[in-house]
Amino acid sequence: MRSRITEETALFASVAKWLFLSTIIGLIVGFGVSLFLKVIEYFIDHRSDLPFHYYFLLPFALLASVYLVKRFAPDAEGHGTEKVIQAIHEKNGKIDVLVIPVKVLATVITIAAGGSVGKEGPSAQIGAGVASVFASFLKFSDEDRKAIVICGISAGFAAVFGTPIAGAVFGVEVLVVGSILYSVLLPSFIAGFASYLISQTMGTPYVEFHIEFFPRYGINELLFIKVVVAGVLFGLISDLTITFIHGIGKTIKKHLDMGFVEKTIIGGLFLVGLALLFGEQYLGLGMQQISNSINNPTGGGVHWYDFLLKILFTGLSLGFGGSGGVITPLFFIGSTSGNAIGAMLDGNLQFFAAIGLVSVIAGAANTPIAAAIMALELFGIQTAHYAAISAIIAYLITGHRSIYPSQILAFKKSQFLEVSTGKDIEHARVVGTQSATLNKLRERWQKKKGLKHKDSDSESTKRD
Repeated sequence: MRSRITEETALFASVAKWLFLSTIIGLIVGFGVSLFLKVIEYFIDHRSDLPFHYYFLLPFALLASVYLVKRFAPDAEGHGTEKVIQAIHEKNGKIDVLVIPVKVLATVITIAAGGSVGKEGPSAQIGAGVASVFASFLKFSDEDRKAIVICGISAGFAAVFGTPIAGAVFGVEVLVVGSILYSVLLPSFIAGFASYLISQTMGTPYVEFHIEFFPRYGINELLFIKVVVAGVLFGLISDLTITFIHGIGKTIKKHLDMGFVEKTIIGGLFLVGLALLFGEQYLGLGMQQISNSINNPTGGGVHWYDFLLKILFTGLSLGFGGSGGVITPLFFIGSTSGNAIGAMLDGNLQFFAAIGLVSVIAGAANTPIAAAIMALELFGIQTAHYAAISAIIAYLITGHRSIYPSQILAFKKSQFLEVSTGKDIEHARVVGTQSATLNKLRERWQKKKGLKHKDSDSESTKRD
């Protein structure tokens, strides 16, 4: 009895501790992210005041972004969340305080000029950076520092997308592929709700989705089959997105042997040319096209190739030094490709666009649980159970790849593959193919069959 009282007292103290700490982190991060979003909104709203196309500023914006990062905070390079994951796994959550202002400024410059990046990466770095500074100030242990930084990630995502539960789960799911950090689940939920509360209080605007078509309750067999097919296609699109975005970045570094000034100017001019050729809807956040994909029953000017052009614009924006996240572009890629798949499979453009939005995130970021919960928060229960099926299939079809190479791979996605686990996903390798695994199964079967024949022969000998 005494040991039970001791155990419950310790557990209560732990819950009280993390309720207090995660609430503080959530409120601070929610305030910081809300300010960041308001600044972005201000510059986007005033781009029309310029006497020329705003994206003509892209070469100078990319140059300014790269200079700020190289000069003041190299850890702010890239799309944000990747660096946070890396800091948790390799530095026990220690993040340079300069990352916060540098990342915010570089991202505002990039998005305002039309760089095809997202707003969630900097939000995650704001959350993680604030939490890291908070942990250093209070002299937390390495274990507590990592936990509080994960809370910061969850709070950042909850505030930026208005999805407190999905944001919390994303923070504990994105670090390790195939595992959820249950020890940080409660603090992440509290931080996510606190962050979302303060962002609502500050009037942060969120896109609302209205789907006119809803499947009836229960399982529609034909629709279920179509959703499965769509999930496979979304997985392939996720794989394509990962391959191109990482590949274009490596190609630019390897083959453009010149200083960053010349490189960013060339990249910016190339993006300007693409915008003049294909249109400016692929620049910036692309929220209007995301809204058109889901809210408009007829697609609202969405083309079947939009997701391919968004992959191109995003890969080039990041590859040439733009600062920002990748989840918002994944929203665009998923919803517009879902619109095209819906037209091909069923005619229900809105339904498949909504499913696509969360499925591509599940596949590219290896976060199927967070994606399924996001579907529930954004689109409601009528769509969420179908979206969950598609998201999990997309997650499996994408394979052992990720838009975040620093994720740790905890398990293999198929019994027919031999994969090196326990490493970051960039260095994890498929060491055995399906045929090798089937050969092993065949050998075992033949061995068992041989033993049965041997036993039957011995039984016959005994009878004789």
